[in-house]
Amino acid sequence: MNATPSSPRRTRAILRIHFHPAERSEELYGQLLIVLDGISSRVEPLPADWSAYVDLTGALTYWGRDVEGLVAVLRLRLLALHGVPSSAGAGPSRSIAAMAADVTPPGAVTVVRDDPYEIAAFLRTKPTSALPGIGPKTARTLARYGITTVADIADTQLPTLQRILGTAAARQAHDLAHGIDERPVVPAATPKTMSAGHRFDRDELDPDQHHRTVLRLIQELGARLRTSGEITQALTLTVTYADHTQTTRSRTLTEATAHTPALATTARELLTSLGLQRARVRTLALRAERLRPAEDSVHQLTFDHRDEKLRHLEAALDRTAIRYGPGITGAASAFPRTG
Repeated sequence: MNATPSSPRRTRAILRIHFHPAERSEELYGQLLIVLDGISSRVEPLPADWSAYVDLTGALTYWGRDVEGLVAVLRLRLLALHGVPSSAGAGPSRSIAAMAADVTPPGAVTVVRDDPYEIAAFLRTKPTSALPGIGPKTARTLARYGITTVADIADTQLPTLQRILGTAAARQAHDLAHGIDERPVVPAATPKTMSAGHRFDRDELDPDQHHRTVLRLIQELGARLRTSGEITQALTLTVTYADHTQTTRSRTLTEATAHTPALATTARELLTSLGLQRARVRTLALRAERLRPAEDSVHQLTFDHRDEKLRHLEAALDRTAIRYGPGITGAASAFPRTG
């Protein structure tokens, strides 16, 4: 009896693309995702580092191009429509695409084709820390056993690797070292965020001005969150300097909130961590991330009556702002520091 011939394996093509705009905003990020969606409907946003995964597998046939050609079209559209340069890595899996993107400088592309020899050539020379899931601590543990490259992980017997890393971590590292990664690109809407920013009329060196500006932005964000009935789980502070370079710091809140004093405490910590004593600052921007409905809030009950008074004061200030317009109630520095 003749065996039924198996259909050829479909070549996978996953893209990890990083955007490099001069200035960032949530609106712009959403517009860039629309450009990606015009090439492939399978787009997974990663707004934390202004990147995204795109599954190009089906799009290659539809557009009648190879990976290099389709990526070139995509990057040209981003530049032509929004003036945003990009860099990208592409490969037959999420992990290879991410690793390719990591070694690609801004404005360039690295493509690893779905070929066993090309995959091995790309992976085997990389240090263990280049493999997704292998952090500095795990890399140091592996190094104690003479395992310093991805090739070493691939060539180590799985039982031996399991004794070093544990069953699940060893299986994942062993698979990734052999280019095995079946995780799909999961289409999703852009995680909702809310941002506020201030551009100084001149380069601002005064730390007190930086501090006051961040507090004003926090008051604005807090009021907008409460008005829209939302809470935030994380804050991101982005500083743009006189030479147009940027520094970004993010921090997850202890509990999701829209309470201005709690947000201000985290914002102060972010600003302090940057050490801007003599920095020439052009723009300060704060972004509230991972928003969700306020009814999901779980406020930790305490016997601190001061906190309850602050919440009542906050509600009164919100009502005043709604009646007389924003800015009438002063800066967030009107709130006593908490914590």
